[in-house]
Amino acid sequence: MIDIKSKLVLSILAKESDDGSYKIVEVSDIIMALPKHFRMDSEAVKHILTHLERQDMISIKYDDDDVYCLAVLPYGFEVLETEKPRRPKTKENTINWKNFFILFSSAFFGAVVGAIVCFLFFKFL
Repeated sequence: MIDIKSKLVLSILAKESDDGSYKIVEVSDIIMALPKHFRMDSEAVKHILTHLERQDMISIKYDDDDVYCLAVLPYGFEVLETEKPRRPKTKENTINWKNFFILFSSAFFGAVVGAIVCFLFFKFL
């Protein structure tokens, strides 16, 4: 799993080279394609590109200052496709209070009965 900024950069690169071939990309183009609240400087983008290359999500053929020749590898496309979106709160992933109360009360009364049986057993022994 990758962080949000790396995923955004990877998705921008995937849109640029959707067929997996090498494309020339400038860091400034990546920065301008990011949403405003996720904008970062060129050094941060370079670190993200290095991180993505180490994770075998992209392949960098060469870099010259702020210009990169890179391609998104199949694993990078797979990460973008298989990333699970967060599920909204629905009826099946909320707590069913009726079942919780029944389970709690049966466990409580079972423990009380067990304690009474043990007390009586050891008292008359």
